[in-house]
Amino acid sequence: MDPTITFPLFGDWLVIDIPRYFTVFGFNIYYYGICITLGFAMATIYLIKRRDLFNLTTDNILDILLIAVPCGLIGARLYYMLFNFSDFFGPGKWENIWAFRDGGLAVYGGIIASGLVFIIYSRKKKLPLGNLLDAAGFGLFIGQAIGRWGNFINREAFGVETELPWKMGLTSWGVTRYYHPAFLYESLWNITGLIVLHIYSKKSKTKYPGQYFLFYVAWYGLGRFMIEGLRVDSLLIPGTEQRISQWLAAASFLAAVGILVYNRFRLKDKPETDRELKPEPKAEDEAKADTKPESKSKAEAKPKAKPAPKPKAKTEDKTEEKPKAKPGPKPKTKQESNKQEDEKENG
Repeated sequence: MDPTITFPLFGDWLVIDIPRYFTVFGFNIYYYGICITLGFAMATIYLIKRRDLFNLTTDNILDILLIAVPCGLIGARLYYMLFNFSDFFGPGKWENIWAFRDGGLAVYGGIIASGLVFIIYSRKKKLPLGNLLDAAGFGLFIGQAIGRWGNFINREAFGVETELPWKMGLTSWGVTRYYHPAFLYESLWNITGLIVLHIYSKKSKTKYPGQYFLFYVAWYGLGRFMIEGLRVDSLLIPGTEQRISQWLAAASFLAAVGILVYNRFRLKDKPETDRELKPEPKAEDEAKADTKPESKSKAEAKPKAKPAPKPKAKTEDKTEEKPKAKPGPKPKTKQESNKQEDEKENG
C-alpha cells in the first residue's frame, strides 16, 4: 500500500492518496508514464509554435522527437541501471530491466543519448547542431517540469527529513514523516528557467547557435547540484558515497558558464545580424547557385533604345493669294452690235 501524502502548510484537509496506476481493459496505466508523455506533448507544441526561432521546420521538430524521445528513454534507463547494478542483474531481477512504468530513469542519461541523436541528425540533414540543441533546451525545461510530477505520484525523488513549513508528509502504517519535496523544487526550478529563457528569447536575438542550450545546461546544473544534495535516493559512484548526478551537475554548470562568458567577450563587437541562427545551405542549393549564368545575354545586357520622338505634325503651307484678275468688258449682245452697225451706216 502506497503512503498517503500531506502538506501541513495547506491544512489537514489536503490528503493525497492517489494510486500509482489505474486499469483500463485489464492493462495498468501508470501516472508516471502519463506525466512523461504529457511533458513531451507540451514541449512539442511549444517548439512547433516557436520553430522560426530555431530556423527549423515542423518536420525537423517532429523527426527529432520521434527519434530522440525513445533513444532518450533508453539512455536514461541504461544510466540508471549502470549505477543500480544489483537491482537489475541477478537471479529473478532481469524482468526489472523492462519495468519502465515503475520509475528508474536518470535525466542525465537521457540528455547524453539524445545529444548523440542530434549530432547524427544534424549531419544527415545538414542543419547546424546549435539550432537543434537550442530547441532541445526549451523542450527539456518543459518535459522535466511536468515529468517530475510522476516522481511525486510514485512517492520517490523526495529529500531528507525536515520541519520547514512547506514540508511534505508521507504516512505509512499510521506513522508520518516529513521530507523535503525535492521533486517540487526541481519542477519549479525548471519552470522558472523556462520563463527566464522565454522572455530573453523574445526581447533579444541569440548571439550564436547553441546559446540557449548553454543557458539550459548552466541553469539546470546549478539547480540540480543544490537539490541533489537533499535527496535520499541519489545514484552513487560505485564504492563511494559521492552522488554522481551532483558531480555531473557541478561540472556541466561550470563548463556552460565558462563557454557563455568566453563567447560573450569573443563576440561582443560582432554585428548582431551575424549572430542570428541561420541554417547551413543545402548541397542542392549550392549546386544550383554554381550553375547560374554569370552574365546575361547581349539582348538583356544592352539597354533598351529610347523610343524616337514622334514627328511633329506638319503645318500646312500658307499659299500666297494671287491678285484677282480685273473683269474684262462684258460681251455685247446681238442687238447692241446690230444697233452699232446701223449708226455707222447712217453717219
